[in-house]
Amino acid sequence: MLSSIGVPGLILILIIALVVFGPSKLPEIGKAFGSSLKEFKKATGDIMSDDETSKAEKKNKE
Repeated sequence: MLSSIGVPGLILILIIALVVFGPSKLPEIGKAFGSSLKEFKKATGDIMSDDETSKAEKKNKE
């Protein structure tokens, strides 16, 4: 996803975010984004492990 944006596009997005939110809000926004991403990855991992567990149980019953 981010590979199609490229470095110039990423720099432009960061400059626009700096202008819109200001330098004092950017660390808070980054922290919130990071924690949201961490929770999403955790939930995805839990779903994947639950799916693998249920597949293994089905295979053992057969």
